Amino acid sequence: MKTENKARILIVDDEENIRKSLRMILEYEGYAVVEAASGEEALDLLAVQEMPDLILLDIMLPGKDGLGVLQEMRRKPYVPDVIMISGQATVKAAVEATKLGAFDFMEKPLSRDQVLLRIRNVLAQNKLRREFQDLKRRTEKRYEIIGGHPLIRVLWGEIRKIAPTNATVLILGESGTGKELVARAIHGLSLRAKEPFVQVNCAAIPEELIESELFGHEKGAFTGATERKTGKFEQADGGTIFLDEIGDMSLKTQSKVLRVLEEGEVQKVGSSRTSKVDVRVIAATNKNLREEIQAGRFREDLYFRLNVVPLVSPPLRERKEDIPALVAHFCRIYADENNARSKRFAEDALEALARCPWKGNVRELRNLVERLIIMTDGEVIRRKDLPEAVSGGRSVLVPDAKSVKTLREFRELAEKEFLLAKLEANGWNVSQTSREIDTPRSNLYKKLEQYGIKITSGLSETPAPVRDEQDGEKGP
Repeated sequence: MKTENKARILIVDDEENIRKSLRMILEYEGYAVVEAASGEEALDLLAVQEMPDLILLDIMLPGKDGLGVLQEMRRKPYVPDVIMISGQATVKAAVEATKLGAFDFMEKPLSRDQVLLRIRNVLAQNKLRREFQDLKRRTEKRYEIIGGHPLIRVLWGEIRKIAPTNATVLILGESGTGKELVARAIHGLSLRAKEPFVQVNCAAIPEELIESELFGHEKGAFTGATERKTGKFEQADGGTIFLDEIGDMSLKTQSKVLRVLEEGEVQKVGSSRTSKVDVRVIAATNKNLREEIQAGRFREDLYFRLNVVPLVSPPLRERKEDIPALVAHFCRIYADENNARSKRFAEDALEALARCPWKGNVRELRNLVERLIIMTDGEVIRRKDLPEAVSGGRSVLVPDAKSVKTLREFRELAEKEFLLAKLEANGWNVSQTSREIDTPRSNLYKKLEQYGIKITSGLSETPAPVRDEQDGEKGP
C-alpha cells in the first residue's frame, strides 16, 4: 500500500543484496517499495499493479535486460520516471538509456546519499510536471468556447477548416463576443499549437510604445530604453501572434506590421538591421475597417493582407439559448478558482437573464454572474437577487456596511461597483465611459487593473481589454 504523501518505488535488480539495501534506505525515508528480480517480473508487476512513481532499473538483468524493459515500457500509455543502474556503466549505455526515456543514470556501488538525492530530484521534477499539467487543464478550461447554438457550431466548423493552415485570419465582432477565444482555438488546433501564442492589445498600449512592444528596441533607442528588448513578433516566432483591436493601431505601426506579413521581417526601434520571423498573424477588431479605410485611419493594403480568412464572432443577443450553459460554466470557473462551493441560478433568474440586451455580450454576462455569486447569500440565485440590469437599467450594488471593516474598503468596493455599472451601461466602451464619468481614459484603465476587474473576451473567461470605440460597430 502506498505510504501517505510518499512515492511508490519499484526496484528492479537481480542481486538480492542490492534490493535489500535499497529497500532499507527507502523505507526508512518513508517510501513504499516494491521489488522485482528480473525484467520479465517487473513487466508483469506493471501490468497488474498500480503504476509506481519511480523505477530503479538495473541494466544487466538475466533474460530481458534493463534497456529492453525500458523499451517495452515505452509502448504503454503511461511510463513512470526511470533511473538506470549499472555496475559496468559505459557512455554508450547511458546515451542509449537517455534516448529510451530514462531520467537519470547511477553507477554501482551505490551510496545512500547519492540514491536519495537522485530520487528526490526525479520526484521533484515529477511534481512540477503534474502541477504544470493541472495548470494547463485549468487554463484550457478558462479558454473553452461554450455554447451549442447553430452560430457557434458554424464558427467551430470554420475554425477546424482554417486551423491547420498558415492563413492570416481576421476575427470580426462586437466587443465581448470572444474573439480572443476564437484566436486561441485556431492556434490550439494548428500545427503551431506547441509553439508560443502571444497576444497584443493594440488599444491598451500607448501609441508611443506600440512599436517597441511589437518589434522590440535597442538599448538607448529612446529615453527610458535602458536595455535591449525583444518584441512580441520575435517572442511569437514559430507560433501565433494575436493582434487584438488592430483597428486602434496607428498608421505608422500598420506599415511595419504590413512588412512583417509581406516579408517576414522585423526591425527593432533604434536598429538598422532586420531579422526574420516565422509567425502566423491573427487579428481582431470590433470596428468597421472599410469605414476606417475611407476615413484614412486604416491602410487598405494591410486590410487585404489581414482579411484572407474573415470569421465573425456572434453577439450574445443572437444566441441567447446559450445563456444557461454560459452561466453554469462561469459558476464552475469561479468555484474552482476560489475553492468555493458552486452556486446555481434558478429558472426564473435564467429567464430574466435571457431578456437582457447584453450590450457587453458574454463579457457583461460573466461579470454579472461573478458579482452575484459573491454578493448573494445561499446556494441558489433567484430572480429577486438580480440587479436592475435585467430589466433595462443596472443599479450600483452598495456594499453591506456590516461586512466591511474600514472606510477605505467600503470606498473601494463602492467605486468598483460604480465603474462596473457605468461600463455595462455604455456597452463596455472605455472612451464613452471615461467621458461620462469625467475621468481620463488612462486613469480608467488603471482603476480596472487596481480593482482586478476581469474584462473577458466573451465566449468564456479569457482576460482581454475592454473596447475603446463606438458601441455596436461591426466589422466589414
